[in-house]
Amino acid sequence: MQNKSLDYHLFQSAFPPLPWKTRLQIILGAAQGLAYLQEGLAVQVIYRDFKPTNVLLDDKFNPKLSGFGLATEGPMAGDTHVSTDVSIVVGSYGYADPCYLRTGHLTVKGDVWGFDVVLYEILSGRRSIDRELPQAKELLLHWVKRSPAGSKKFISKMDPGLGNQYSIGAAREIAKLADACLLTTPEGRPKMSEVVERLKQIIQVSEEESADKMESHPEASESEIKAGEPETNSNTAELVAIKYAMESFLKAARKREALLIIESDSTTAVQWIQDYDFRPMKLWPMLQEIDTLIAQIGTVVFNITPL
Repeated sequence: MQNKSLDYHLFQSAFPPLPWKTRLQIILGAAQGLAYLQEGLAVQVIYRDFKPTNVLLDDKFNPKLSGFGLATEGPMAGDTHVSTDVSIVVGSYGYADPCYLRTGHLTVKGDVWGFDVVLYEILSGRRSIDRELPQAKELLLHWVKRSPAGSKKFISKMDPGLGNQYSIGAAREIAKLADACLLTTPEGRPKMSEVVERLKQIIQVSEEESADKMESHPEASESEIKAGEPETNSNTAELVAIKYAMESFLKAARKREALLIIESDSTTAVQWIQDYDFRPMKLWPMLQEIDTLIAQIGTVVFNITPL
């Protein structure tokens, strides 16, 4: 495609930042594409891999969905989901629905989850996971939850590349929409057609603010930003305890008897959980769910049973 993918324009320094109006155009078009797959065909399609690299942009920055290699037909009449082998995880880390990772159950609401992770990427100009950032900022969902849409510090989460040329009211409403679509329980998330209609309403409000009337959004002060972020002092004892618990679990799992509870709200727990390159593959879905819970509510009480 003439303008490559959304990933290039959000995260590659070789490209200028996408203007606010173009970002709105892209997210609405992508939402309409997902809604068509889910509700506009005779057979429901579960896309399974919505992420910026799969959103291609033509010469006018109209989005086109690509990468249908993981797409699958939706559940048969009378079924609520498509069952898959939970030990074989497919999709992209950082965008996959935690419910699917935990149960292996595929539904179109998994695509709603992935779409709204990308909404936050478009608002912030940051990847869902960025290991080059300080520990407290690596997980995008974890980071943005510390400054909710209604808070004064929300402005500090917006992409600096936008300057002051965006509607803060529309940005807050998009963040609220994303939060509604990132519920842990899939049944509570809206349908993509409902997301489309809400986006149209938000974009209409944004368009009513002409460029010369857009609010000025001064950069949040350093003290404000720090106030919205956790202390990053390492809790070595807790980190060691979590590693020991996981090792114990693996040993017990081989004997088909294991049950443990992890309780944590520390950034050290998040850091260890994120270190998935060294995890056994069968632990990946379980740990992804822990990542999500920490990002959403800050505290985890998680029951683990043998895989």
